[in-house]
Amino acid sequence: MPDNVSTPVALGWPAAQFDLPGIDGRRHTLATARGPNGLVVMFICNHCPYVKAAIDRIVRDADALASLGIGSIAIMSNDAESYPEDSFDHMKTFAAAHGFRFPYVVDESQEVARAYD
Repeated sequence: MPDNVSTPVALGWPAAQFDLPGIDGRRHTLATARGPNGLVVMFICNHCPYVKAAIDRIVRDADALASLGIGSIAIMSNDAESYPEDSFDHMKTFAAAHGFRFPYVVDESQEVARAYD
């Protein structure tokens, strides 16, 4: 599979649990991010050219899904030492610049990313 293609999972797949710190100073879990009709879990990072190219659509689609009762959460699992643009402070700036209305959280251990394959 090419590097720019996400690994699809079947709808209804039991999501791995997590409890991660968000850029808003709160901790977020599946339960807190989920809307009454479901949840979209995204793995993104600030420096990724594919994310940069799609971020306006991601925000637009997350807003549209929210109106249908579907929550969204973005998880950043990169090593900020290797990718300084993905630091917690840069996550805050990136989210503000693009008008995130969904939680943006950091997975420093990368355990959640591995659980989601």
